[in-house]
Amino acid sequence: MDISHTDALSDTGRRRSGRARSAAQTPTWIEPVAMALGIALLLAMTAWMRPLMLPDEGRYVTVAWEMLRSGDWLTPSLNGLPFFHKPPLFYWITALALKLGGMYEGAGRAAPLLGAWMAIWSLYLFTRRWYGLQTARCAVAVLLAWPLFYLGGQFANLDMLVAGCITATVLALAHAVLRFEQGLPFRRILLLAYGLAALGLLAKGLIGFVLPAMVVGSWLLLRRRWRSLWALCSVPGLLLFAVVALPWFGLMQLRFPEFLHYFFVVQHLQRFAASGFNNVQPWWFYPAVLALTCLPMLLWSRALWRPNYWRAAEQGAQNMQTDQAVRLLMACFAAVVVLFFSWPASKLVGYVLPAVPALAWLLADAATQALAARPERQRWWWLSLAVGAVASLAVLLFLAQDGKHTARDLGRALATQHQVGEPVFMVDGYLYDTPFYARLREPMHLVGPWSRTETSDNWRKEVQDAATFLPEQAARTLLEPTQWQQQLCAAPVSWVVGDADLQQRYPALASASVVASGQLGQLWRVDLGRPAEAAAWGCAGANKAPNRLLMQNP
Repeated sequence: MDISHTDALSDTGRRRSGRARSAAQTPTWIEPVAMALGIALLLAMTAWMRPLMLPDEGRYVTVAWEMLRSGDWLTPSLNGLPFFHKPPLFYWITALALKLGGMYEGAGRAAPLLGAWMAIWSLYLFTRRWYGLQTARCAVAVLLAWPLFYLGGQFANLDMLVAGCITATVLALAHAVLRFEQGLPFRRILLLAYGLAALGLLAKGLIGFVLPAMVVGSWLLLRRRWRSLWALCSVPGLLLFAVVALPWFGLMQLRFPEFLHYFFVVQHLQRFAASGFNNVQPWWFYPAVLALTCLPMLLWSRALWRPNYWRAAEQGAQNMQTDQAVRLLMACFAAVVVLFFSWPASKLVGYVLPAVPALAWLLADAATQALAARPERQRWWWLSLAVGAVASLAVLLFLAQDGKHTARDLGRALATQHQVGEPVFMVDGYLYDTPFYARLREPMHLVGPWSRTETSDNWRKEVQDAATFLPEQAARTLLEPTQWQQQLCAAPVSWVVGDADLQQRYPALASASVVASGQLGQLWRVDLGRPAEAAAWGCAGANKAPNRLLMQNP
């Protein structure tokens, strides 16, 4: 990105003619393709550095692993039980990446990497077409240097994937609108927008098309472009949306009659409106997160506070009016997302990721204007980008050394010694990443007070909800503390995972071998072939008993 030549950006006509001359000198496809490859490389180059982080990364990657090892690519499952908190696109992408790339953390993060890539590249293409090449390049640099976005692209949950779908959908819709307003063909790109909205629905649910509709709708209403709003209605687009997005929901409803109510009413409407879910934050939470994470790049936003920056030209060059329309689009995009997610009491940082590309664009545009006026300040711009990039790398290095949010060592130790058919008991907790790292081919036994109905938004509530869809399977894998000793006695060798204090609550563990220890717990091997261990567990004659495990593949 050569910002030293951005003096032309102070005049719209000169900027666009300069872009045309540049395009005439080199094939127009070379830079977009090179940009796409470069973005992918920069996003993925550090994805392998750290273990999966509990709870989210361990949970979602393990669901994808269960889909891969069970062969059931339709029903997401958590420990063998249907897991319908989220739709399947993340799991499909992740399972395919694990199959092709191996059981590694980098492959487990393929879905957020793809979402981040979609967001950056679509923003680059849209800006290059409708605003200016220098601003397009600058927006790419801002996004890659913004720690919130870069780290979100390497965090294996659904937030960045849906953020990428939403960003691409909004920009495709806006691209169709601007082509329509200039009398150019627009229906093919409109079909693409509907297809992207369908992927957004499969990525995280209703927000995949509700947010793009709100963003583009508010943008057109503010511009009073009623004909453009009508032009976005497309019967072929709706058919494409239905063909892409709806079959999975129909199949799940046929398999599980309570699916639609649980997915849309409980997981969407109730979670959005209720206050009993995790991480309750004040209304100003997201503005504060966005401001803090984009320092010191935020210091370049001075142009955004000038009234003439937002004032649309009533008459004048078409290019000038298009510039103002693009600026208003980005402002609507950021404002709608922040306001939408600030309304519920529960706020997680990743929810606001769809707003980041639009805010990055505004920062890039403001910085481009500032540097056009004062090119000698370019070194300070590069320094602000470097600070953001270094902050991202520092966080990654810290998490790579942090053992408080991963059970990788326990899982790998289990993988080296565990044999197929040997039951694994996880007691009074759920380390989601254990099946992934241990390559478990069967569900674990989860031991806890399952007779008590859980109301808090935690792992027990997730498992209890999943159990309602397959109660017979749940009866085999969810054990009360009084039941698991009987199950343990049914196998010559068993494995127990729990915190270090577990031995105080279950003294028989003192006779078992501690195979591995970590900050999140310990791994014990129970061998009933040793008389002392069989006696400690009250399993007389268990060493001669056949393996009568009740566990079955989902």
